[in-house]
Amino acid sequence: MTLKKRESIASIMTSQPMSVNLTHSLGDAYDIMHENCIRHLPVVSGDHLIGILSKTDLERISFAEKDENNKKVKMSFYDGFTIEQVMTKNVQALQIEDSVKDAAEMLSFGNFHAAPVLEDKKLVGIVTTTDVINYLLKQYL
Repeated sequence: MTLKKRESIASIMTSQPMSVNLTHSLGDAYDIMHENCIRHLPVVSGDHLIGILSKTDLERISFAEKDENNKKVKMSFYDGFTIEQVMTKNVQALQIEDSVKDAAEMLSFGNFHAAPVLEDKKLVGIVTTTDVINYLLKQYL
């Protein structure tokens, strides 16, 4: 098996990822994550990255409650928190010209599971640990 040492992250990233801005509520962010089965949302101002919000961030400040039929769980967020207060600022990001190896190194040594991808300071994608693992699994097929 020969791995491609300079495979671009563009080949594994999610392009044009869903994102939120500071006008969204934490409930909006949770709904976006839940409806789209994603765990990380870049926070943008225009198309510039200013932070990232993870499902874990939301779970730290929430509680679950069941609906009136005790069938469906709904997440409730404590009043008074904003995206800006909860998001991670000073996000480590990848550049579009970085390789899959660069992404794997960043994600394996960092304490996070997703990295936004930038091109000229603009958000163009996101790479997760799952993307890297799936790439490596394909190398064995």
